[in-house]
Amino acid sequence: MPSLSFLERYAHIINTPSISAFSADLDQSNRAIIDLLAGWFKDYNFHISIQQVPNARNKYNMLAKIGSGEGGLLLSGHSDTVPFDDNKWQFDPFKAQENDGKLYGLGTCDMKGFFAFILEAIQDIPLKDLKKPLYILATADEETSMAGARFFVEQQLIKPDMAIIGEPTELKPIFKHKGHMGHSLNVQGQAGHSSDPAKGVNAIEIMYQAIGKLIALKQQLSETHRDDAFSVPEVTMNLGHIHGGDGENRICGHCQLNFDLRAIPSLSDEEAISMIDEALAPLMQKYPQRITREAMYETAPAFGCRNEQGILELAKKLTGFDPVSANYATEAPFINQLGCDTIVLGPGSIDQAHQPDEFISLHYVDPTVTLLRNFIKQVCF
Repeated sequence: MPSLSFLERYAHIINTPSISAFSADLDQSNRAIIDLLAGWFKDYNFHISIQQVPNARNKYNMLAKIGSGEGGLLLSGHSDTVPFDDNKWQFDPFKAQENDGKLYGLGTCDMKGFFAFILEAIQDIPLKDLKKPLYILATADEETSMAGARFFVEQQLIKPDMAIIGEPTELKPIFKHKGHMGHSLNVQGQAGHSSDPAKGVNAIEIMYQAIGKLIALKQQLSETHRDDAFSVPEVTMNLGHIHGGDGENRICGHCQLNFDLRAIPSLSDEEAISMIDEALAPLMQKYPQRITREAMYETAPAFGCRNEQGILELAKKLTGFDPVSANYATEAPFINQLGCDTIVLGPGSIDQAHQPDEFISLHYVDPTVTLLRNFIKQVCF
């Protein structure tokens, strides 16, 4: 049986870079970390399946399974990290370093280190006596497109009873979170000299009208779609970036607005997009072929736990915390599509995610390992 300590495993995980980025210059394959995890779980007699993720740059998912039968428990996490700003780090991002009760390194908190907790938890469990299967999933590109989780759900390879996604939640169960989508609105005008406005079509003036439609929709959504489980209960829309024109003495020939929308579980992505298009439709008819909207990337749906197997009651019993909501997005809405009760629950704080000198407090080690063992015993035995 493997003899690596918890901290030694953690160090190997952090020392294996797996950055996800939209920019090809920063993006890295995650194959090395997938092979590392696959080898460790294989040592514990898990059956290993590695799948290459389509439409990604040499990225892979890993599914490890032990036990047979229906249902069971899925422990899931992503294998990638965000890029980092080397000038803002005092510690080496790719070397796990312990200091004052904290473990520093890129991915210590968000969230490659979660697999070290799983490996520690299973060491004292009689895995040969499982009554239901235990699954471990490591996905690719969560920090960018969530391509790994999307692809895994498309395959429908498993249907566990319950799933835990080990994002940093301070060991408090998250049972719902908002979604996220980004759109680019483009207005094509007709450039010309500002001394004769009638000879051109000012794209900024059309965009001004479009912004009015979007702000009206924003207000409508905030009134009709609310969920008091969230600290920000309404659906939010943010007009985040706008650019148009090339000079004060030129009629603006093109204007672009990028905006995002964060939906609550009661508002589907399809419905939200339909409402945006309906709001803009009168202007599109008024200015034929001058206004276009396109998604900037694939949407991340809002998430709400189905709780058909009682995972919320079990999570409260084992953690001592009532389930709460979050305003950030995770892979939960995709894992949820496997048909299982899904929650987000893991060690560390979201406050350390995506930050220079990312760390996790080592105070989380014993309670997290105990929690994972108890979940496995409750669901799989």
